[in-house]
Amino acid sequence: MTGSTARDGRTFVVVGASLAGAKAAETLREEGFTGRVVLLGEEPELPYERPPLSKGYLLGSDERGSVFVHDRAWYDEQRIELHTGVRVEAIDRDAHTVSLVDGERIGYDALLLTTGSVVRELPVPGADLAGVHYLRRIEHSDALRDRLTDGTRVVVVGGGWIGLEVAAAARTRGAAVTLVEIDALPLRRVLGDEVAQVFADLHVAHGVDLRLGTGVREIVGAGGHVASVTLDDGSSVPADVVVVGIGITPAVELARGAGLDVDDGVLVDASLRTSDPRVWAAGDVANVQHPLLGRRVRVEHWANALHGGPAAARSMLGQEVVYDRVPYFFTDQYDLGMEYSGLAGPGDYERVVFRGDVAGREFIAFWLADGRVLAGMNVNVWDVTEDVERLVRSGERVDPARLADPAVSLAEV
Repeated sequence: MTGSTARDGRTFVVVGASLAGAKAAETLREEGFTGRVVLLGEEPELPYERPPLSKGYLLGSDERGSVFVHDRAWYDEQRIELHTGVRVEAIDRDAHTVSLVDGERIGYDALLLTTGSVVRELPVPGADLAGVHYLRRIEHSDALRDRLTDGTRVVVVGGGWIGLEVAAAARTRGAAVTLVEIDALPLRRVLGDEVAQVFADLHVAHGVDLRLGTGVREIVGAGGHVASVTLDDGSSVPADVVVVGIGITPAVELARGAGLDVDDGVLVDASLRTSDPRVWAAGDVANVQHPLLGRRVRVEHWANALHGGPAAARSMLGQEVVYDRVPYFFTDQYDLGMEYSGLAGPGDYERVVFRGDVAGREFIAFWLADGRVLAGMNVNVWDVTEDVERLVRSGERVDPARLADPAVSLAEV
């Protein structure tokens, strides 16, 4: 910790003991803040990172301790008052206090919301049967690790990132996997047809039974436990385990109850400040006015929590902050690893340019509009993320032929 040894008289409260919340608290101390830092978390666990829950930890290759941001001793050493297993019931913006469900009230001079997101539940009969799982918290991953075994019949509902990563983990562990996706391709709403097909082919090649263009009508049980899944097309899929991954919604109830501006997340400016000058938001829950993209974006990925928490902390300390990072996320499925930088959903781009071997799953894809790179995704090609981000950030027109040519370095493009 740097700065004066004299204690600052202010109290900074962080609601949400998440990656974003933990990194914000860490940054406050790194930047020399000597006042009181209170970190409040609803989960009983120490703050942890979520990507391993559907990747290495779910596979069993990562130890449980590896997912935590810091151990308990670190918070004590940094004089960060970490309270786990507590729920904040309300924010009183006039009194500058937060109220816990047990009646305790904590005053704040600055408040940061890193409350994250909650899973969307599947609204069909039988969704409450034993054997139906969601994957958002570490205890969810713990439960799934015990069930994804050789020969287990797993139905994954939802072809987004979580659904595909769970499918890959289950197949790797020997389970029989059926993946149900209501759209024509998994990830189509994120990547568009051209690149979504790569992931569909990947999972088919690894033995996943893809059921596309249909949803779930009912989960059928036997003796209180899931036995099969009935699809909208009338077919029935036997199942020992059902994993639902149909997206998440930002946890805005606390912010809405406090009268903060909310619309698909808590609305914040480029400094991550909300409509209340004493309140900030970061991570999944923050809908940011993004200077680079020129519009509001809410990013649900690890890198946004990792960098957004520290940015909010600096803003709380009065530093000039412009949060304009290029959105970034990554995935690992079977032998495919990829990194994606930028933002380009269907309707945003005009064409996709490929560089490398698409069939061999060793390539870079670029999404272009008006000759400008909106996003790039490197698949099993490494150490190019900075170059891709520079292309996105530059906003300059590029020559698609040079972009596609592996003989021309991305720096030259």
